Amino acid sequence: MSRFSGALQLTDLDDFITPSQECIKPVTIEKTKSKTGAKITIQDDGYYEETSTGVQKLQKVEITLQDCLACSGCITSAEGVLITQQSQEELLKVLNENQNNKLQGNVEKVKTIVFTVSQQPILSLAQRYELTPEECSKHLAGYFKSLGADMVLNTKIADDLALIESRTEFVERFRNQQLPMLSSSCPGWVCYAEKTHGNFILPLISSTRSPQQIMGMLVKQFLAQKLNVPMEKIYHVTVMPCYDKKLEASREDFFSEANNSRDVDCVITSIEIEQMLSIRETDTLNTYAPVELDWPWSAQKPEGGNVWAHEFSGSGGYSDHIFKFAAKELFGDEVERLEYKNLRNPDFRELTLEKDGKVLLKFAIANGFRNIQNLVQKLKRGKTQYHFVEVMACPSGCLNGGAQVRPPLGTPVRELTLQLEELYKQLPKSVPDNSETRGIYSSFFDGQHTDKAKMLLHTTYHAVEKMNTALNIKW
Repeated sequence: MSRFSGALQLTDLDDFITPSQECIKPVTIEKTKSKTGAKITIQDDGYYEETSTGVQKLQKVEITLQDCLACSGCITSAEGVLITQQSQEELLKVLNENQNNKLQGNVEKVKTIVFTVSQQPILSLAQRYELTPEECSKHLAGYFKSLGADMVLNTKIADDLALIESRTEFVERFRNQQLPMLSSSCPGWVCYAEKTHGNFILPLISSTRSPQQIMGMLVKQFLAQKLNVPMEKIYHVTVMPCYDKKLEASREDFFSEANNSRDVDCVITSIEIEQMLSIRETDTLNTYAPVELDWPWSAQKPEGGNVWAHEFSGSGGYSDHIFKFAAKELFGDEVERLEYKNLRNPDFRELTLEKDGKVLLKFAIANGFRNIQNLVQKLKRGKTQYHFVEVMACPSGCLNGGAQVRPPLGTPVRELTLQLEELYKQLPKSVPDNSETRGIYSSFFDGQHTDKAKMLLHTTYHAVEKMNTALNIKW
């Protein structure tokens, strides 16, 4: 039976990884059989057994993504998820089948394999294999090409588009007084909001897609057109720092029924890459010849290499970038230096723009569920004055994602995270307003504020109705 991950328990506002609450899947029991209820156990082979008036074998346990989202137990993943399409085994199976189809000349079954790698896993794997981020990106590309990848991309274009859309959305909300706006790129936070706070929180969350899903849309639509390949013939794999990205990629909002295609077909994490490399004990990442990452978005690749930082936050720089843009757009202030003030802890920080004693902008960063709970309670009591909050489920943000490579024995997680943060600070800084993003807006979205841009770069959220069950399920 698949195993659920360790996760935060709602009754314990602790950000350390702990065993998940029990996973509940309702089972229909005929009420006429028992007036006192029935005890249900789950056997090793995945089948239920009812022990009311003797032992009776019931249906096999099959937990779907919808069951997972409807459950109130897990908030953010740490070790594994129950989505078979989102595993390294499934990835290797697809790659092997594709290679065999190429060798056998089954052209109609051959797919174009595209990998997209975000910068947090690159930093994690660079630290693990004692490489620079730039070296790591090239060895990763070489590794994926050896597995059968046709293209290996970074997330820069999607990161830039996400920041541009988010800042535009914030300015519109500010002018319409639809505040505060909460960031939406963390799927653990979004899933928690949908399941726990429903329609109270969801209108406050930014509708801008995460970089992963913007990248998925670009690969399956823009790139598919450019390569003249049907989107269903592209198999898109992303490499991400947390398991919750698997849940995000599996959302029905990012599936095209007309083309029977997901924007992202498979999500693999940093720690899974490490596991794949460890299958053969002689392999390390630098075993594979370095290869340049592909850049299909414009004729010339931007200077600066394959790995970029987005402002100063290892989680994408949303608060930093939107604050600077809003200060200039709304109040004509050029802000060059950002001075955050730590509140309860370094994972809850705020940033303020003041003029003549008046607060013009007040932003915050809230990382980890302890701080998220505090934020939500303030929102419910109407006690927060923030205009924007960057919210991430993991303490220290995405560089400390739940699926990043674990630290060596004896090394505290915080120490490893600080090392990754130092690596991040040394990366070249991306400027979202660039020739590539302007070209994408004009050639593909028909402009920056068009209906097409709104449709493809934004999404919606849904309050999840929880299933009620009084069953006592014993694992």
